[in-house]
Amino acid sequence: MTIAQRRMVMVVMFCHFIAAFAALGMPPFFALILSKSLHNSNAYLVGWFYVVPTFFTALSSPWWGAFADRIGKKISLLRAQLGLSASFLLAGYSNDTGLFFLALALQGILGGTFAASNAYLATLSSGPALARSLTLMQGSARAALVVAPAVLGLFAASVSPIELYRYLALLPLAAALLLWLLPEPAKTAHDDYRPKSTAANRPLLSANNVYLLQFAFVFATVATFPYFIPYAQGLGSVSIEQAGLLFGVPNLLYLATAGILTGRFGQRVSPAGPVWMFLLMAVALLGQAQTQSLSGLILWRLLMGLAMTGGFIVLHALVAALVHENNAGRTFGWLESGSKWGAVAAGLAAGAMVDGFGPHAPFLLGAGIMTVAAAWLAISNFCRHCTENI
Repeated sequence: MTIAQRRMVMVVMFCHFIAAFAALGMPPFFALILSKSLHNSNAYLVGWFYVVPTFFTALSSPWWGAFADRIGKKISLLRAQLGLSASFLLAGYSNDTGLFFLALALQGILGGTFAASNAYLATLSSGPALARSLTLMQGSARAALVVAPAVLGLFAASVSPIELYRYLALLPLAAALLLWLLPEPAKTAHDDYRPKSTAANRPLLSANNVYLLQFAFVFATVATFPYFIPYAQGLGSVSIEQAGLLFGVPNLLYLATAGILTGRFGQRVSPAGPVWMFLLMAVALLGQAQTQSLSGLILWRLLMGLAMTGGFIVLHALVAALVHENNAGRTFGWLESGSKWGAVAAGLAAGAMVDGFGPHAPFLLGAGIMTVAAAWLAISNFCRHCTENI
C-alpha cells in the first residue's frame, strides 16, 4: 500500500469515527429524550428505539451493497454519510415519538457507513493489507462507543437531549465533505491474496459460512450487553461506576491490542483461528456467568476483550480472502446485515433468557453459541482436510 493509499485509509477511518460518534453516542440518552424532550412516560419505548436503527440497517445493507458495486464505492459512501446527516437533523426537530421513530428508521435505512467505508477500502488494498484496514475500522467503532457517551453526557445536562441531534448532524456532513475530496479509485485493487491450501485455489470458507460466523460472534458478544451492569451490581461488591467501567473493558482492550495482535493472527487465512478465538470467548463468557467476585469479573472481562479482539482479527482475514473490488459492496453489505441481525436476535433472546432463567443466562447463551460455532468449524476443517487428502 502506498503512502497516498494509507492517507486515504486514515481519512475514511476518521470520517467513520465522527459519524459513529453520533450514531453510537446518543442511544444511552434515549430515556432522557423520551421523558424530557418527547414528554412520554412509556419506558418500553426506549428498548424499541435501541432496536429500530439496527433492524432497518439489517434490511437495507445488502441492497446498498449491490448499489455500491453498480454505481461506485465513493458515491455509496457519500450517500451513507449524507443519509445519516439528514436522519439526525430530522431527529433533532422531532416533537413526538412517531417522528423520532421515523428518524431512527431512516438512520438505519440511509446510513450504513461501516459497510460503505469497508467497501471503499477494498478498492485500495486486498489480503493482509485489507484485513489490517478492517481491523482499524472496527477500532474506530469501538473508540466511538467508548468516547461518545462520555463526551455527549457533558452537553446533555445543559442542552435539551434531542437538540443534540441538530448539532451532531454536522458531523457526517463534514465527513461527506472530506470524503468528496477523495478519488474514486480508477483501478481494481490487486486481488492476489487467496488461500493456497485448496486445489481449486478457492477461499477456505464460503461467503455464506463467513456470514454465519459473523452472526454467531456478534450474537454471543451483544447478548450480554443489555444486562451486564445490573448483573455486575448483583455480585454485591460492585458499584455502578465500577460496573460501567467494566462494561467498557473489552472495547478498551481492543483499542490497546488490535494493532499488536493483527501482526500475529491477521497474516494468514485459516479456519483454525476462529476455532480457538471462539472457544476462548466461550470460556470468558462462562467464567463471567460463574464468578462471585469483583476480581474474578475483572479477569474474565479482560479475557473477553482479548477473545473479542482476536475473533474480529481472524474474521477480518477470512473476509479479506473473499473480497475483490467488484464484489466488495455486496460482501460487506451482507456482512453488515448479518451483524445487525445478530444484534437484534441477541437482544430478543437475552431478554427472554433473563426473564426465564436469571441475569447470568445471556452469558451462558453466548458461551453455548461460541462452543457450537467452534465445534462446527473444527469438524468442517477436519472433513475438508480428509477430502483433500483422498
